[in-house]
Parts: sequence; structure tokens; C-alpha cells
Amino acid sequence: MLNISHNTLNKKVDLSEYKAIKKVFHRRHYKYFNQFLLVFALIAVIIMFLPWTQNISGAGSVTTLKPDQRPQTIQSPIPGRIEQWYVKEGDFVRKGDTILHISEVKNEYFDPNLVERTGQQIKAKSMSVTSYQEKVKALEVQAGALANERGLKLQQAKNKLMQSRLKVQSDSIDLEAAKTNITIAQRQYDRTVQLESEGLKALTDVEEKRLKLQETQAKLISQENKLLASKNDVINAEVEISRINAEYTDKISKARSDKFTAQSSQFDAEAQVTKLENAYTNYEIRNKLYYILAPQNGFINKAIRSGVGETFKEGDRLVNIMPSDYDLAVETFVKPIDLPLIHIGEKVRIQFDGWPAIIFSGWPNVSYGTYGGKVVAIETFISDNGKYRVLIAPDKEDYEWPKDIRVGSGANSLALLEDVPIWFELWRKLNGFPPNYYQPAGQTAKAEKK
Repeated sequence: MLNISHNTLNKKVDLSEYKAIKKVFHRRHYKYFNQFLLVFALIAVIIMFLPWTQNISGAGSVTTLKPDQRPQTIQSPIPGRIEQWYVKEGDFVRKGDTILHISEVKNEYFDPNLVERTGQQIKAKSMSVTSYQEKVKALEVQAGALANERGLKLQQAKNKLMQSRLKVQSDSIDLEAAKTNITIAQRQYDRTVQLESEGLKALTDVEEKRLKLQETQAKLISQENKLLASKNDVINAEVEISRINAEYTDKISKARSDKFTAQSSQFDAEAQVTKLENAYTNYEIRNKLYYILAPQNGFINKAIRSGVGETFKEGDRLVNIMPSDYDLAVETFVKPIDLPLIHIGEKVRIQFDGWPAIIFSGWPNVSYGTYGGKVVAIETFISDNGKYRVLIAPDKEDYEWPKDIRVGSGANSLALLEDVPIWFELWRKLNGFPPNYYQPAGQTAKAEKK
């Protein structure tokens, strides 16, 4: 009763006379209840000072530790059409086993003898290269022979020029001798004429000297003609040298031009041979791609392309395969506010979907059905779900993970942090504070050492 009325019934009516009041308000019950409250308070106070492990929870799934151990899809690097399946879903295949056979859909590769025909083209072009090489060698020999012939011709012309010059010198000497002879003959004639006028010489002597003088004059004129002819021979020899130079320079230049043309054709043929060899190698490799092989040991999970005769493009997914040998791991996602608290090597407790577990998040030692793990990788960029991805590997110091776990099944993780009293953890959560920020002992030591 609130006792807000001025009529105090509790003073006028004696409640102790009623049986119900006697049963409820018995002094024995007060004693037991007070003892219970005291024991409960003591236990609550003791519990408040018990250690509690701070933790960060996360949800994720089972994956593999290495990227090459995860489920993968097999694509075809070339477009094609499915011709035959050699496996069915659920089959185990080894590395290199044939999964399916495809055929060509592009018309430029329809020829079944494409590789052989390309090889024949390579041989023909190779022979063309050899022919051009021989032609280049022949033109080199021809240019060398022309150069040698030009040297000999020039030497011959130079010798003739030298002979002409010597003949000019000889004719010049003979001309001087003729001039001397005519001077002598003129003096002799004049002397004989004088002596004949004095009666000391006969007329026949005068006529003889006149004849000799005329002969000497004729020889002088003849010698002048010879000298002019010799000088003309020198000019002709010099012209011949120039002609030989011009003629053989033209011939050698033409031979070298033909040689360079042959070399150009040779290089072009070599380029075509290289291109054909590249095409030949590509055709050989393409023929091997008609059989889709297993990249590693594993199980065929799902045939993405089914049936026979179905066409696909290059890069299209054909079949899904799960490797048979793998190391399990768990990928979990944590909030950005909790990311600074996660470190490499951090111990984590994991609860797998499908395995019964009793979890006390603050007391990992008394939890049942959880397994130990260690953080091995922390993603440095946020995921599409707004959280950061953390990769957890099995803890070798703890119990082994169940062997029947399948990749892709769900998993919940608890990253264990500092040990604090329960009252502190309750106070932290009531105030919305994050867990204590800390650094592992190893990292602290490294930081101090630096």
C-alpha cells in the first residue's frame, strides 16, 4: 500500500490475524532470504574479479591456405565447339587427364593439314632465302672481279700515258736536234754561197748545200708533226683513263645495286620465314588446345557448359574443379574499428558450422567444440561487404581441425585479446568502448630495438 490516504487502514486492521499473512510473513523466510542474498552478492563480487578474455568476433567461411588449392574454373583460350566429354561430375582426375574434346569454329583453321602445309611454305621460303644468299655472293664476286679488271685497265692506260709522255719528250728532243740541224745547214749553205761568189766553191757545191738545207727543213716540219701527234696521244691516254674509271664505276655500282636489291629480297624472305615459323608454332600449340586437360589433381564439381555441339568463346568457363590436395584455412571478416587489434600470429578460436560447440567467448579454455587457429594474412584493402578480410591457418599447437570439413562451409571466429576482469569488460560494453588496443610482445620488442 502507498499510504497516501489520510485513512490509515494498516493501523485500524490487524493483518496478522489472517492465515495467508501468517504463512507469508514468517520470520524464518526472512532469514533464509537474507542468507541467499548474501551468498549471491559474494558470488557476484567474486565473479566480477574473475579474468575475462577480450575478443573480436567475425563470421566467414572455410577456404584454402594457398590460392592454387582453391576451387577453380577451367577456361578455353580459344573459341570452339564441344565434341566429347570424357568425365562426369564427381569424377576424380589427375593432372594432365583429358576432360573434354573441342573442335574448331573459325574457318581459317578448318584445314586438317594446316600445320603440314605451313611447314611446306616454310621450306619453300627457306629455299628462296638460300637462293638470294647465293645471288648476293655471286654479285659480290662480280663486283670484286670488276674492281680487279678496272685496276688492270687503269694500269694499262697509265702505262700508255707514260709511254706517250716519254714519246713527247723524245720527239721534243728530236725537234730540238732538227732545229739545230737546220741552223747548221743554213750556215753551211750561206758559207758555200759566199765561197762560190768568191770563186772558191763550185756551183754544184752550192746546189748540194741548198738540197741539204731543204731536206733539213722537211725533217724539222716532220718532227714538229710527230711532236704534236705524241702530245695528242697523251691527251688520248688521259681521256682513256677517265673513260675506264667512268665505265667500271658504272658497272661496279650496278653490281652493288643488284646486290643490295638481292639482300633486301633476302631479308624480306627471312622475315616471311620467321612469320611462317611463328604461325607454324601457333598452329601446333592450337592443335594441342583442342583437348582440355586437368591442371591438377582434383574432383570435377560442375560442368558449366553441358551437352555436345555447344559453342563457346575464348575465356568462357567450361568446368569447375576442386583440388584434392589442399591445406585448410578460414577467411573471416572484421569491422574496420577492430582491424588495429588484429596482428599476424594472433591466436583465434574457430567454430565450424555443423560441429556442435558450447562457446564461452571470454573463457576460451572452457569452451567446447572450438578449434585453434593463427592469423597468417590481413587484407590491406576493405572488401565489398565493408569489412576487412583476415586469413586464419590451423594452430599446430592445438587440436587438429575436423577432417570432414568442406571448403566453403561457414565458420565463426573469436580473436583472443587481453585478459581483463569481468567488471572492466561490463563497464567497457556499457560505455560502448572498444577493446584495449595493444601490440604483441614480439612487435613491441622490435619497435624498441629499432
